[in-house]
Amino acid sequence: MAKENKTNINRRQFLKSTAIAAASMAAIGAGVTYIQKYKRDENNAQELLRPPGAIDEDAFLYACIKCGLCVQICPVHAIKFAGINEDLAYGTPYINAREQACDFSCDSIQCAETCPTAALYFIQFKEAGLKAIEAVQQQGPEALKNINPFEVQVVAMKKVTHIGVAKLNEKTCLAVKGKGFSGTPRGENFNGVLRPQSIKNQDGSKIRKAYPLKEQKYEREICDLCVTECPIGEEAITLKKTTNPDGSVSYKPNVLEGCTGCGVCEMICPTEPASIVIEAGKTYEEVYS
Repeated sequence: MAKENKTNINRRQFLKSTAIAAASMAAIGAGVTYIQKYKRDENNAQELLRPPGAIDEDAFLYACIKCGLCVQICPVHAIKFAGINEDLAYGTPYINAREQACDFSCDSIQCAETCPTAALYFIQFKEAGLKAIEAVQQQGPEALKNINPFEVQVVAMKKVTHIGVAKLNEKTCLAVKGKGFSGTPRGENFNGVLRPQSIKNQDGSKIRKAYPLKEQKYEREICDLCVTECPIGEEAITLKKTTNPDGSVSYKPNVLEGCTGCGVCEMICPTEPASIVIEAGKTYEEVYS
C-alpha cells in the first residue's frame, strides 16, 4: 500500500513537473514570437544607446542576461539599467549620454571585457589592440622603445568602438550662430563627470581621471566644446571654418566617420536641449548619406 501511494505521489510530481515545463516552454515560445513581432512593430520606439561592443539589437536582447557586471565596472557610472517602460529591453544596460557619457575613462573597454555572454563583444577590441602593436613592431625594433604599448592599444580600441553617431542641430548650435561660451557647460547642479581633453595638469600633462563637469570652466570666443573635448579627436569631429562671400567667417562642428557615438559631445553641449545628440545604433552613412 505504501509503495502504491509513493508511486502515485511520484506520478503526480512527474505530471506537475511536466506541466510546469510545458508552460515554461510555451512562455518562452510566446516570448520569442513577441520579440519578433515587437521588433517589427517598434517603428516609433527610440533605440537605446548600448555600451561599447554591443552586438546587433535583436541578438542583444537574447544574449544579455542582465547580470549588471557592465553597470558595476564602469568607472564613470555611464551604464544604467533600462526601466520597466522599455518593454523587452527592461533590465538591459544602456547609456543616457546627456546625463553621463562614456568618456573612455576605463581605457580598456572593460564593460565589454567583463561581459559573460559576449552581448558586449570584446574580441574586436582585443584584435584592434594587437594589430596596433604589430604595426609598430613592423617599423623596426627601435620603434617599441619610443612608445607606451598600452597607450597604443588603448587608442586603437577606442577607434573601433561604435555605439552610434553624433548629429548636429545647426539651428541651435552656438558655433554656427557665431557665439562663444564662458563658464560651466551644464551648470552648477549637473552631476556628470568627464575626463577633459583640453584642460591639462599644471605640468602640461593630460588629466588621467574624470572629475565633475561642474568644476570644469571654459572660455571660448567660439563654442567648440564638442570638438575639443571629444576623446577620439579630429578623426571624429572638427570645427569647420568657412569664409562667406561677404567676408564674414562662420563655424560648424563637422562630424566625421571616426565618430564612435560615445556621447561626450552631447553631454557637454551647453545649449538646452543639446545641439548635438547621438543617433543610437546608426552608422555614419545612415545619418549623413
